[in-house]
Amino acid sequence: MPPLSETPAAAPFDPASATIAVVTFNRSGLLTRLLESITAMDPKPGHIVIVDNASTDDTTEVVESFRERIGTEIVYRRLETNTGGSGGFSEGMRIAYELGSTWIWLMDDDVEVMPDGLARMGAWAPRFKSIQGRRYDYDGSEFYWQYRIAEPLAIPIPFAPAGFDASGYKEMNSGCFEGMFIHRDIVAQIGLPDPRFFIYWDDQMYGWLASRKTTAVIVNEFVLRRTREIKQWDMGIRHMNASSNAYRYYIMRNRGHMKQYYRALGVYNPVLFGLGTALTFAKEVIRLLFVERTVRGTSNLFRGIRDGRKIARDRSWKPMPPLAATADHPAA
Repeated sequence: MPPLSETPAAAPFDPASATIAVVTFNRSGLLTRLLESITAMDPKPGHIVIVDNASTDDTTEVVESFRERIGTEIVYRRLETNTGGSGGFSEGMRIAYELGSTWIWLMDDDVEVMPDGLARMGAWAPRFKSIQGRRYDYDGSEFYWQYRIAEPLAIPIPFAPAGFDASGYKEMNSGCFEGMFIHRDIVAQIGLPDPRFFIYWDDQMYGWLASRKTTAVIVNEFVLRRTREIKQWDMGIRHMNASSNAYRYYIMRNRGHMKQYYRALGVYNPVLFGLGTALTFAKEVIRLLFVERTVRGTSNLFRGIRDGRKIARDRSWKPMPPLAATADHPAA
């Protein structure tokens, strides 16, 4: 009997059963480009959920200006405080799930959707329940995403093969909230994304949790395009992006949450996980030196390590709980 994730669906993919969930913060110009691209989509999703992380610009006005012309229902939720990408995606997933969405497509505000993007993702929906599409970079080049992690180290494998064979997909054990397309059955089993991460590692962890429940795949379908240019170091076959002090802090701090998840699931190896943390630290130092060409910022790495150790020692820590089992009912 084939695995659940590859069992043919009883009915073809219905675009109205999908919800696009977007997280935004003080980037109304980029959000405008994304909403314009959704306006041009065919087919369109049943809902668009926009979670606003307490923006202070004209985000609310921009969202309202699209309600009558975007061609689908907008659900707008403005949070009282900035909860980071992690908190935003957790809230967006919660709203989409409670709307009854069968499929939830997560994305940041700095991408555009290809006009046939939903149809391309939906073509894979009868076979898999955790799907990642591909995206173009800001300059139109093919963006390489690290779709596999070295599980004992809990870090991405930077040189996993980029090519696809005739099947059109590759199995993955990670995730990226810039385009994750996930079925409500998996969300029910693993719960919502963990808002405690604030930023960084949250999507890798969520994708890894999903891959433990179903066959997760990246498919050879270009469905998104980045609209924000990021400073990079060209390494030849790969690029390394610039970072920030906040990212450096959370990269190290959130290893504490990851360690707790690994312990809870019985896969924690202190030596190998510690090696993964050391390699992460080294990568961030390299990023500082070669991308940002400075040595300032290492203090944020050390602060993150310190606070991550506190999280890892917290005996009251619990993973995100599964959601209550509910019958599938596509969004109207």
